[in-house]
Amino acid sequence: MTSFWNNKKVFITGHTGFKGSWLSLWLNHLGADVYGYGLSPASEPNLFRILNLEQKIKSSISDIRDLSKVKSAISEVMPEIVFHLAAQPLVRKSYQDPVETFSTNIMGTVNFLESVRACRSIKSAVIVTSDKCYENKEWAWPYRENEPMGGFDPYSSSKGCAELIASSYRNSFFSSVKPGEYSALVATARAGNVIGGGDWSEDRLIPDIVKSINKNEKIVLRNPSAIRPWQHVLDSLHGYMTLANKLYLEESEYADSWNFGPSDKNSFSVEEMVKKFLNAYGLNSNYEINKSANLVHEANYLKLDSSKAKAKLNWKTKWETEESVERTAKWYKSYFSNKDMTAYSLNEIEEHFQIN
Repeated sequence: MTSFWNNKKVFITGHTGFKGSWLSLWLNHLGADVYGYGLSPASEPNLFRILNLEQKIKSSISDIRDLSKVKSAISEVMPEIVFHLAAQPLVRKSYQDPVETFSTNIMGTVNFLESVRACRSIKSAVIVTSDKCYENKEWAWPYRENEPMGGFDPYSSSKGCAELIASSYRNSFFSSVKPGEYSALVATARAGNVIGGGDWSEDRLIPDIVKSINKNEKIVLRNPSAIRPWQHVLDSLHGYMTLANKLYLEESEYADSWNFGPSDKNSFSVEEMVKKFLNAYGLNSNYEINKSANLVHEANYLKLDSSKAKAKLNWKTKWETEESVERTAKWYKSYFSNKDMTAYSLNEIEEHFQIN
């Protein structure tokens, strides 16, 4: 896959976010010509600036909700491959501002697809949604790609809608590659709870733990028994990149929805994750449970079935949760030790790639 990306022109929405920054770094490292479109980083510190990505890729700070700007940016670049990661990504924030959540995640996806439809150079388009797009029935077995879309909270609902929108556009405009017509093949990708170094988002477990450690405060858990599929960010990005590669080669069978989640044994509770992370960080448990702090509904049980990706894309998680947690803790410790985090992160990418 490494040689494939050399000199490819790639456009990424949401390039300033956690996943977007890691993806930008990885593709730039592989020789791709990377263009980013997204809002200014939402936190300080942030991974985009830590990795000095503004010096490595071409970056446009703009809003995905502005159709004319999205369309103009994509048509000006004329990319071959596009990744759509721009989103309002937080469940709790979606309760505070549902209008922003729906407009960003739904109309932002429409604007992206309209822009793809207007650009004949694009061969491959991957839209990243979420494991929360499913109608969560809180059952014990993992969700497959053909399960119904749904969503209790505004964030989850918006991701279910984004999946339906992508399916509609795919069926209506991108169902096959036809000379002189729309050339892109479009797929959606759903990952589990992604962890890794450099996430500073509000209301996310690992960033909240790191901030509490830094302030010498107790970690407060709102929903300690909630079961989540935990995986390293590089595992999910490897899935997105593998999928984009297949679409580029005009293999229309891959223009579909895909789960990229960890194995069943890597799904466990929030409280277990906190214990694992503190242990990897070299600290004793220092947390308290305050369920009254969780005043909004959040899913309790959620797993993904990634059998299709394993069988058809030959994709798998390369790092089990124990190693993912350890690597995440070491990344933050290295950051606070003033290490060169660009070199450190590229080394992680290289080590990930070496695993078959």
